[in-house]
Amino acid sequence: MTVRLLVLAPNWLGDAVMALPALADVRQALPNATIDVAARPPIAPLFTLVPAVNSVLTLDNRRRSIEVLRSGHYEAALLLPNSFNAARLAWSAGIPERWGYRSDFRSPLLTKAVGAPSRVHQTEYYRHLIRELGFGIADPRRSVRPPSREAPGRDLDEAHRTESGRTWDAGQEAARPRLDVSSNQRDAGRALLAEDGWDLGTPLIAVAPGAAFGGAKRWPATSFAAVIDALAIDGLRAVLVGAAADRPAATEVFACATTPIRPINLVGRTDLPMLAGVLVHCRALVTNDSGAMHLAAALGVTVTAMFGPTRERETHPLGHAHTVLTSPVWCRPCMLRECPLTHRCMTGISVDSVLTATRARL
Repeated sequence: MTVRLLVLAPNWLGDAVMALPALADVRQALPNATIDVAARPPIAPLFTLVPAVNSVLTLDNRRRSIEVLRSGHYEAALLLPNSFNAARLAWSAGIPERWGYRSDFRSPLLTKAVGAPSRVHQTEYYRHLIRELGFGIADPRRSVRPPSREAPGRDLDEAHRTESGRTWDAGQEAARPRLDVSSNQRDAGRALLAEDGWDLGTPLIAVAPGAAFGGAKRWPATSFAAVIDALAIDGLRAVLVGAAADRPAATEVFACATTPIRPINLVGRTDLPMLAGVLVHCRALVTNDSGAMHLAAALGVTVTAMFGPTRERETHPLGHAHTVLTSPVWCRPCMLRECPLTHRCMTGISVDSVLTATRARL
């Protein structure tokens, strides 16, 4: 009999992308299983790009979600969100096996509860859960330790004593999230770009000026605009990307840009498969710490990312030749949504440093 496994996906785009290697580990361990993913409406379309997934379920209101999960007759649920509500949903749906991290007072609702690691990259955080459940390729009882303070090559602190950029090498390729964009999705992305004025020949650079966490994560609009103007002189046209909530940030960047070659503004106009179809036509992405950053990296698009209040050690983009830029202020990473001080963690990242990092990978 084929095992039927339900995976409850993380609630945010970046986390959902960083969970993909763990999902790939499960598929490798259970090649013949039916693996369905349940996710919130904004995130669910992402998993249509993941070959390891058999079907995608959209979770809207609680009562309907319980009915949908019950109808799947799942034998087990893998809970990637750490919330009590995620465990309660699987329990209410009558799924007999419920696995996840021991958090948010939900252990009584889990049949397998795993202790969470600390100070690891979010991708490793999800893969650790899979290993502890016995699905990982490596020893399933292997513990996860923080980065060594005696191995500067693996520790980011050395790179942050001055305004700096850190490029991760190809050694992380094995753990990189990957997405599969079909030819139809590529064609749809090309058609949308052409509809908005792309001549199908000018090189494109994607720019993601928004960030879901809050204003503290956003690099100034004037700085994004300066990058767009400089790259336009190099012959590249900018494409603004992001969710509907990013429209105010994109509007400000668009207004500040002075290049006659106006940016193509697709913010709020794409679902995730369409956004993927657009990004694969771009040479690189310039971005804040955002979901778009992880989506682009999973598509193999080179990323230059500006990190301010958040922990790049735990959420930097994985893959070959992505660059993270930071400013060495004493108060970062504070993890605050809005800066109560001078916002120097972001304003201290210069336009020249972003241009240098981006041009090096074009």
